[in-house]
Parts: sequence; structure tokens; C-alpha cells
Amino acid sequence: MKSPNFRTLDLNLLRVFDQVMAERNLTRAARNLSMTQPAVSNALNRLRDALDDRLVTRSGYGVEPTARALALWPSVSDALRQLEATLAPGQFVAAEATNTFTLAMADATAAEVMPGLVEIMEREAPGISVRVLPLTTRDPRRMLEEGVIDLAVGYFPAVIADMTAQEQATGMGAFEYERLYDGVYICVMRKGHPLAADPLTLERFCSARHMLVSFSGRPFGFIDEALAAIGQSRRVVLTVNQFFTAGLVVETSDLLTVLPKHFIGSTGRAGALEQRELPFHVPPVHVDALWHRRQGQRSDHAWLRVAVASAAGKAFH
Repeated sequence: MKSPNFRTLDLNLLRVFDQVMAERNLTRAARNLSMTQPAVSNALNRLRDALDDRLVTRSGYGVEPTARALALWPSVSDALRQLEATLAPGQFVAAEATNTFTLAMADATAAEVMPGLVEIMEREAPGISVRVLPLTTRDPRRMLEEGVIDLAVGYFPAVIADMTAQEQATGMGAFEYERLYDGVYICVMRKGHPLAADPLTLERFCSARHMLVSFSGRPFGFIDEALAAIGQSRRVVLTVNQFFTAGLVVETSDLLTVLPKHFIGSTGRAGALEQRELPFHVPPVHVDALWHRRQGQRSDHAWLRVAVASAAGKAFH
């Protein structure tokens, strides 16, 4: 592997590399940099020659990074952000900004948070764009580390516990979080369901057929963990990866599911669904905003976090 001569390396190439890695698309990177796509391609080729690595390969409508590019990017991105914060502190002006932020959250969370966030954007930062990706994991740290997203919003109990342990051991971790709200989950079934006529007991709940909203596809979630803690279990016959899908399936079947209570009204199908409190204790579901510490140093990211927290507060208070 060739070692580049840092004294002669054009550091502007690293800005191009950073944007290509963030966007995974040369056209969008060029737009962000106010460059032409051929100019971005030329800069990328020069960096490839300097590093003796392809860095990215074409994939569909974008590009996929090589292993070395993924290894280099966190350090490059950190260095660029620190220089930006040092040389131009407090430069973010919401009313003039044209940033694009990428968030990851479940559809139930987006249904509650995004209307308030859009209201804030229209009022304070009309030039800003936001992309929302589906949250497909309970541990989004890799997405944050690689810069795929700026902020993850969701239920991350194992991540928060691991972060706390690392901070206690080392004094500082790579990630930070903020508690946004506590979610209450309820059992949902269709109107006229055989179990709707009587109180929902633990025995009836466990003997029914269930659908689980699972980001990973695993047929075992925090409800199953709560049941296992009291020596019980349920039969999950269907897993889906969206809360909206779960609501529609339950409405037309005899399956039970467990959904966030606040989400039911957002479906527009509340009149077709029965809601019951769960007949066993479930620990509070804490919904947090999670981000990488290097992002947290940026003034634009600080604005984003305040805006998301404000939108969540408006939705749940």
C-alpha cells in the first residue's frame, strides 16, 4: 500500500472525499461542494492515485466505499469538522442555511416528530432539507460512525447501557444521547375480535396469535423479554418492519400486536381498532436522540438536536 506524501497532498481532495462518502453519490457531492461532477471525479481520481486505493466503486445510482475508504473516513471527517469549528465558530445561521440532514427513525416516531420539525424548519430554516431513513436496527452506531445519518431517534436500551459503561471506564465515549420522551405500549386488536368482549388476561394474551414489529426481522422483542422475565411466552406468527403495516394487518385479522399508544391516532384507523392495557409489567420505553460526538461539536448539528427535541416535546406534552 502506497503512503501519500502529506506535504504535497492537496487537502481540498479530502473535502471532496468527505462529501462523496457522506452522499454515496457523485452528483449530490458535486452539488454540495458547488462543483461540477467531472471536477469531483477528477479530484477523486487524484486522491485515488495518492492513496493507491479505488476508494469507491459504482453501485446502482451511487457509489460504494472500499474497506480502506471506510477506515479513513471517520478520521478525515473528524479533522475537517474540528477545523471548521475552529476557523469558523458559530457560523451556522438557520435562516440562511442550506444544510441537508439525514435522520433515522421508525415510522411511528416520524409520524409524531416530523410534523413539528417541518413547522420549525419552515419558520426558522426554510433552506434546510431533511431526509428520513427507516430505522432498521436497535444499534445505529455504525450508521453514525460512517456518517450515513446525522441523528438516530429510537429505543436503544442496550446502546445506552454500553455507552454508560464505556464512559464510566474511560471518561468519554464516542457517542452522546438525549432523552426525548417515554413511550407507552398497548395491545391492539380489531373491532369485534373474540378477545375484545372480556378483560384481557395474561393467559388470553399469551394464547393468542401475535404480530411483532421487528426492525431486524427477529421474532423476539422487548415484549417477549418482559414475558420471559415472568416465565411466559407468546406465539409470534408474523413479523413486519413498520408500525403502519402492523395497524393495517391487525384491522383485517385476528392477530394481536403491541403498538405505541401515541401512534394509534396517527394511523387514521383508531375507530377500527380496540386498545387494551398490557396484562403484565413492561419497563418504560425511553426514546432517545443518538449522535456521534464529532457531529455534536458542530453548530448546525446543535440546531438540529434542539429542533428535534422541541418537535418531540410539542408532540408528547
